Amino acid sequence: MELGQLGTIDTIIFAVYIVAVIGFGVWIANREKTSTASDYFLASRSLPWWAVGGSLIASNISAEQIIGMNGSGFELGLAIATYELMAAITLILVAKFFLPVFLKKEIYTMPQFLEERYDGTVRTIMSVFWLALFVFVNIATVLYLGALAIETLLGVDLIYGIIGLVLYSASFSIFGGLKAVVWTDVVQVVVLMVGGTVAAYGILEVVGDGSVLTGVSNLAATLPDHFEMLFEPGDTYLDVANAHELSTGLAPDGTPTQLQPGDELKSSFQLLPGLALLFGGMWIVNSYYWGNNQYIIQRALAAKDLAEAQKGVAFAAFMKLFIPFFAVLPGIAAWYLLREQDPANLPITKADQAFPWVLANYVGVGFKGLTFAALVAAIGSSISSMVNSTSTIFTMDIYNKFINPTATQGRQVRVGQLSAAVALLIGAFVAPALANAGQVFQVIQEYTGFISPGVLTVFVFGFFYRRGTSQAALVVVLASVPLSWAFQQLMPDLPFLDRMAFIFLISAALMVIISAMTGKSEDERVAADVMDAGYGPQEKHALAGKLIRDSKLRNGLSIAVIGIGLATGIRLLLQPVPGVPTSMGIIFVVLSLIVIALIYTDKSADDYKAIDLDPAMFRTRMGFNIAAIAIILVLAFVYTFLS
Repeated sequence: MELGQLGTIDTIIFAVYIVAVIGFGVWIANREKTSTASDYFLASRSLPWWAVGGSLIASNISAEQIIGMNGSGFELGLAIATYELMAAITLILVAKFFLPVFLKKEIYTMPQFLEERYDGTVRTIMSVFWLALFVFVNIATVLYLGALAIETLLGVDLIYGIIGLVLYSASFSIFGGLKAVVWTDVVQVVVLMVGGTVAAYGILEVVGDGSVLTGVSNLAATLPDHFEMLFEPGDTYLDVANAHELSTGLAPDGTPTQLQPGDELKSSFQLLPGLALLFGGMWIVNSYYWGNNQYIIQRALAAKDLAEAQKGVAFAAFMKLFIPFFAVLPGIAAWYLLREQDPANLPITKADQAFPWVLANYVGVGFKGLTFAALVAAIGSSISSMVNSTSTIFTMDIYNKFINPTATQGRQVRVGQLSAAVALLIGAFVAPALANAGQVFQVIQEYTGFISPGVLTVFVFGFFYRRGTSQAALVVVLASVPLSWAFQQLMPDLPFLDRMAFIFLISAALMVIISAMTGKSEDERVAADVMDAGYGPQEKHALAGKLIRDSKLRNGLSIAVIGIGLATGIRLLLQPVPGVPTSMGIIFVVLSLIVIALIYTDKSADDYKAIDLDPAMFRTRMGFNIAAIAIILVLAFVYTFLS
């Protein structure tokens, strides 16, 4: 597309917005003092619920969702919205069961919790893992997708787009800390919702001859495959990038293509394996992202108190239900309008160009600038959040622990600012390497899936398995990536969500078995109890009858194994996957039953760092409970109607 497609009015609107947000962020950074680590990294633990919820959504809905999910919607359809819809119920579960534990510990970072529950080695290893993931995957990906949109709309070279996004995000995230990030998020989430809705409204009106509802109805009637929420093993989709390459005979670098006819058709089921979106690996994806991801959970850690944090998370859950309207439907509408054209002449040569194409062609003057501003808002919010969390982990878990344990509060803030700048620069250098990726959103999910099963196991068992030891956690964390990689090589046809479920089962088994082998002696437990930040020995004895019973904790862990592992095994038996032997379903079932048996028959003593869980911690207010029920009913209606 040609330079300057936004036009004068749209360019002015866009520019005014960019300058206004930078000015607002700089003003917040200068007005709000960030003299202590709590000020800079946790906004002085003073955020109200609406700021928590708004910032959660602004941080989450980045270019990954708006561009990446519309790209997946273009090729796959509405099924990709499961990531958003199931996230709503996951947020409720995180608020109910995860947040009370985190806030009780008064932590800054997820690795810090791992030291509170296990030991410093586990904390350090996960700190390095997360720093690498945030910088080389998350920040780089968001920079690339944002620069791609700028290139498509304005003709600005990808590299210059990346530089612009770095400068934009740095202007308020580096010096202002979490306070500046959150308060700009509150502004940007409003623009994001309005701008995304305008884009969806514009193209759906075209599809529906002036009516949005008719447009949605026409899409569903004309493209039933794109409205299938649960794929079957034989379902396929057209890979637009491969189709374009086969039609032209040229690879992206201009050399003759190496693809063969048929390479343009790929398995939909491999990416979104049917019932696994409701039962199985999808719970790992969502629980890890919303419950253990530093740049997401950090907003809740900065809330005024637990009740405020839970209200904010519930608010974010409701907003998640609306997001597919502008994060998926425009992509489907783009496919509807272009489906009859020759792939060699399509204006979209790869999936992630779908939303920028919609924005350039189906959003009116004035609104185009606003919508593009919303896109940059999403990119800027996510980058700022990731950068702030990267600097938090580096400062609190690496610098304070190994480099300068006696650092003053002011020194910690300065180190946080410096590490934030370095993370941005490294992400900018890595971003161009993603240019050859197709559905970048799916790439992120798959490779994050290498680490998430092990991490989720360590956290969930850390909460609810009183016998879990630091040695077991260390083995699970270290084994997650090599096990995931090895299993991918051994069984490439198994969908990645199912692979994650299998690694979760192995991790759970390792956690129980190794914990039984490495439990502390009685003397060590008594000595550690005295030093424990939780209850001391006398308090524990007095409160023993008030804590959650061990049988209930075992039941909860077993439910997790059934919902992730056993459900996957049964599905594989009932819904065989091409290339995957039937015996794999049997292995899933048997391994799930073994893990459940291990959980119930383990008689080893509690670990000395086990968390004492009072039932009162998990009591929620009536408003939260009503919100949870409403979200469950909405999801039940959607999947019953569309499945």
